[in-house]
Amino acid sequence: MSQKNLRNIPVYRKALELCRTSREIASYVSFNKDLLRLYESNSLRDIIANSILTDAILISQKIAMVESSRSTSERLQNVSFINIMIRNINSYCLGLEKDGVKETEYINLLRSELKSFRKYYRKWKVSIR
Repeated sequence: MSQKNLRNIPVYRKALELCRTSREIASYVSFNKDLLRLYESNSLRDIIANSILTDAILISQKIAMVESSRSTSERLQNVSFINIMIRNINSYCLGLEKDGVKETEYINLLRSELKSFRKYYRKWKVSIR
């Protein structure tokens, strides 16, 4: 499936919004402002921010893989992987709170974006079978 066709899929667009929100939140909460080098940090907060970014990016990639795959087992495996990434991001939000991020409204914004994504995701998941 081409990139143009992917942009017409609501869950993919929502996944891209989740990526943007994750990038902004990671940039705000991390001590290392170079997002490309977060993985080099020893700070727990930077590690969590990097994990949020990675999982958000993986979600959109896995949606693209599902849309382009003809194999049912591969599609179901990628859908399962997306479920894991959603749970991980929720856990990372809790980790940021426990690490002392005082601006919980930003964390709640990410949770809200994830909740909104999940609504699109559930509809899409039913439609791909």
